[in-house]
Amino acid sequence: MSAQDFLVELGTEELPPKALKNLGDAFLAGVEKGLKAAGLGYASARMYAAPRRLAVLVEQLAAQQPDRTVNLDGPPVQAAFDKDGNPTQAALGFAKKCGVELSQIDTSGPKLKFSQSIAGQPAVSLLAGIVEASLNELPISKRMRWGARKTEFVRPTQWLVMLFGDQIVDCEILAQKAGRTSRGHRFHANRDVTIASPASYAADLRAAQVIADFAERRSLIATRVAELAKAENGSAIVPPALLDEVSALVEWPVPLVCSFEERFLEVPQEALITTMQDNQKYFCLLDSNGKLLPRFITVANIESKDPAQIVAGNEKVVRPRLTDAEFFFKQDKRQPLEKRNERLANVVFQAQLGSVFDKAERVSKLAGFIAGKIGGDASRATRAGILSKCDLATEMVGEFPEMQGIAGYYYANHDGEADDVAQALNEQYMPRGAGAELPQTLTGAAVAVADKLDTLVGIFGIGMLPTGSKDPYALRRAALGVLRILIEKQLDLNLVEAVAFAIDLYGDKVKAAGLAQQVLDFIFDRLRARYEDEGVEVAVYQAVRALSPAAPLDFDQRVQAVQAFRQLPQAAALAAANKRVSNILAKAEGELPAGINSALLEAGAEQALAHAVAAAEQAVAPLAAARSYREALAQLASLREPVDAYFDAVMVNAEDAAVRANRYALLNQLRGLFLGVADISLLG
Repeated sequence: MSAQDFLVELGTEELPPKALKNLGDAFLAGVEKGLKAAGLGYASARMYAAPRRLAVLVEQLAAQQPDRTVNLDGPPVQAAFDKDGNPTQAALGFAKKCGVELSQIDTSGPKLKFSQSIAGQPAVSLLAGIVEASLNELPISKRMRWGARKTEFVRPTQWLVMLFGDQIVDCEILAQKAGRTSRGHRFHANRDVTIASPASYAADLRAAQVIADFAERRSLIATRVAELAKAENGSAIVPPALLDEVSALVEWPVPLVCSFEERFLEVPQEALITTMQDNQKYFCLLDSNGKLLPRFITVANIESKDPAQIVAGNEKVVRPRLTDAEFFFKQDKRQPLEKRNERLANVVFQAQLGSVFDKAERVSKLAGFIAGKIGGDASRATRAGILSKCDLATEMVGEFPEMQGIAGYYYANHDGEADDVAQALNEQYMPRGAGAELPQTLTGAAVAVADKLDTLVGIFGIGMLPTGSKDPYALRRAALGVLRILIEKQLDLNLVEAVAFAIDLYGDKVKAAGLAQQVLDFIFDRLRARYEDEGVEVAVYQAVRALSPAAPLDFDQRVQAVQAFRQLPQAAALAAANKRVSNILAKAEGELPAGINSALLEAGAEQALAHAVAAAEQAVAPLAAARSYREALAQLASLREPVDAYFDAVMVNAEDAAVRANRYALLNQLRGLFLGVADISLLG
């Protein structure tokens, strides 16, 4: 037959669950790469991955490589032989490369040539090498040995199935001799399973209560968890990473509903959810209001005759975890949150920048300053800032680091702090990742921006700049967070002022010379990639960056206006005209006149442009002042015709010095209109 199905399954001890899907995908990719490199065609390929196995099924794999011809060019003949006709090292080296004697090389042309027809090899003779190469390239951070063997893999291997059609591929890989014998479920069907053919692989294992298809198990778990949650009048929290991990832990998934005592619901639900997800791999349930239900779903790996025992066992296991969280919560509430600052005074933030309490004091003052600028309550932002790091010294955060900020919110509420102050303790860490949630309150936004600016100024101020591969203080993320908050929340904050204020708060702990510009450049440089992701052209970003707007919101408003202007039919001509004007003015000598002398204007195109510029200035000035940049540029688009007519009819560099200076003044006034929004000349 010209094509057959091919199956490889490597059986192992339990594979690391967090890595299983990646291992399966990489195994498939490696096998496909090897088949393509060998010139073996196939119809399709798919991976299987379960706790004790990695497998790849290739459908309709060609039984033999196609014949192929190899043509190699060598050195020029004059370089291959000396004047006496003896071969040089170049000729001998080429023959050696081709694996033949020099007499078999074609020397009749200007260059040495070698042609060879290579008969295609049977696929069955190549498969072992392809599979072994793929396994060797798997993304395994640390390989292990077992027994007395020197063989290494992520886990000890137990069996190997390799079938081409219904025939076994005779080989040995990772200390396992290939056969057609797999293994069933460790508990339900702890026996050998004969794989009749590659096509029957999934069905043969299913009969032994193993669902080998990772995607099928994942889908089954997700569907059943949703059904069980609905039956409990709730919805399940199903993080994709947790779903992948649970799918990698079971061969025969059986989701079951369990419960815990309602008294634990007095503990912050985030702590309960964290411990149940991270430590026990449970799916938690929420009611219609987003409140945690005293229920969770576990996924068993067996279909028990008495599922109540599995439920009881999981309920028994989770109780101590929840009791610990309850204990920490009660202990922490025994003293006011602010009292924790005493401990933080002895905790180092950064050796040269002082303690965590020092940072909280700086953040407090900076947050108050920022709140006053963005329309928030400066006193509440100041209060939130001084409390911002207190929960780092609590038992709850010590046990559950993910609770930083969240724990502070609950403790501040318990202490009777204002709602927005309590909320700000959680919102200070927002956004927690790309595209993540932003602060909802102005107080939270002020503290979040203050915290990030303080870190940026401090770390830059001691010369610890991020490199291409290292950014231990997450300064890029901090800068992006500042930009997202200010732009997306429409908060008009002058960063030049805020950064200067932050530098003053550090005093002599940082080197202030050039620091402000360094930090501002770093922050605004992040916008370039942001706009590229949004489809905004780099030239548009550069046109605005040339003006160095101080507020990210103002920067964004200008960018959006220029991007819209770029689509207008007049844009290209006006950009070119601005570039021409910019070049002309760059060569102007001396100081330009402050205004235009209408008596020196020529009748026709020059007077028409002067009138058009004056009219545009009247129309655009209030628009620019109101930051209606899009409307301002739309108005300026009407200048295209008078500008084109001017350059067609007028010689700017007139011989008369007064006329020339007057024309420079007119062009300067024209350019100034556009510079009220952006440097349009950079769009050309």
